[in-house]
Amino acid sequence: MNKTSQIEVESKIISIVQLNEQDYICLTDMVRDEHGTDHIRNWMRNRNTVEFLGLWEVINNPNFKHVEFDTFRNQAGLNSFNLTPKKWIETTNAIGVISKSGRYGGTYAHKDLAFEFGSWISPMFKLLLIKEFQRLKEIENNQYNLEWNVKRILTKANYSIHTEAVKDYLLPNINYDKESEWLVYAEEADLLNVALFNCSAKDWRDVNPDKASKGLNIRDFASINKLVVLSNLENLNSILIRNQIGKQDRYRQLKEVVDIQLKSLDDKDIMKSLRKTTSDVYIKPLPNRAD
Repeated sequence: MNKTSQIEVESKIISIVQLNEQDYICLTDMVRDEHGTDHIRNWMRNRNTVEFLGLWEVINNPNFKHVEFDTFRNQAGLNSFNLTPKKWIETTNAIGVISKSGRYGGTYAHKDLAFEFGSWISPMFKLLLIKEFQRLKEIENNQYNLEWNVKRILTKANYSIHTEAVKDYLLPNINYDKESEWLVYAEEADLLNVALFNCSAKDWRDVNPDKASKGLNIRDFASINKLVVLSNLENLNSILIRNQIGKQDRYRQLKEVVDIQLKSLDDKDIMKSLRKTTSDVYIKPLPNRAD
């Protein structure tokens, strides 16, 4: 689990973590200062809860132990029945509920299950939880869209400068038919690709046919740092072309720039200037408005 976010519901700060690209909400935070462990145990020993947890696992977990689940389901509702998150996970190989230690520790549940636990607390709490969770997702999506747009801008930043240099200084000296001029542009683009990505555009398409069939290319999957360097390479290569430096010497210089600049940017997050300086996302509640 890497990314940790937080939302606030009824004055409770609730952590959300991602595991295998799925969101897990902290049940412990949802009932903190309210005998949280007892709340979670009481919820899990309820027959309807056991049914719901088990059905979720059947749908989402191919390694779920059905026989052990049936044992719990048959015992649920008895006064002697007791079920803890740890017992549920270890006995049935469940993935919908997890226990996390350390910072942001506690019992977490997949959002589908956490919303159900919210109903156990109160219908209002569940509605507010869903509302704040959805608002968090909207904000995160806006950040991802911003990052995607910045990446595209960086990719195109010096494209016209680079292509103009190819057109003015390389094409006049090459005996290509007009219809074949694109080959020169492609060769120069691949000079940058090989210097930066260690492979040509064709090499990448051959290894990633599914992505290529969707119109995607190697630069669509580059990091921000590599796209910064790519933008610089386009500018540098255009200058080298205008100075009539041969392709072999240009490649050597471009490769040196890649090594130097990537090393310099390795520990930097270019997006810090566009978003929060921590990977955590904390969403304050919406202010109350008078109708």
